[in-house]
Amino acid sequence: MQIIKKVLIKQIVTEKSKEKLRNNFNDHKMRLEQECQQLRFEQRKLENKRSMSKQELSQRFQQEIKNRKEKIKLVDFKIEQLDILELGSEITEKEVEALVEVKEGSHWNEIMESSAIIIKDDVVVRIDE
Repeated sequence: MQIIKKVLIKQIVTEKSKEKLRNNFNDHKMRLEQECQQLRFEQRKLENKRSMSKQELSQRFQQEIKNRKEKIKLVDFKIEQLDILELGSEITEKEVEALVEVKEGSHWNEIMESSAIIIKDDVVVRIDE
């Protein structure tokens, strides 16, 4: 019988991976800032139509803009943490599912122990089982 088990994907921090992460964070931040600008534009456009009260419209858009600004703060924090991160340290990137064979006589604790795949610059360097 086979079961599905969660496996952590960890990344060893290198200059290359740090730069890649920093670029991803900056791209995400830029997208969020563009969304804020787009929301402001849509708000002005809808205010001219006056299909609903100006105050209600403003509150809705301000809440959406506020949500994105919070996400921008979180991305800024992640960038700060990335700068602090030492080369060679391991960070958890994501979690994937793997099929594991279970037979009669298998040791359940061994099967369910946490596993990890360690990656360095997009190359698997180690599998911890």
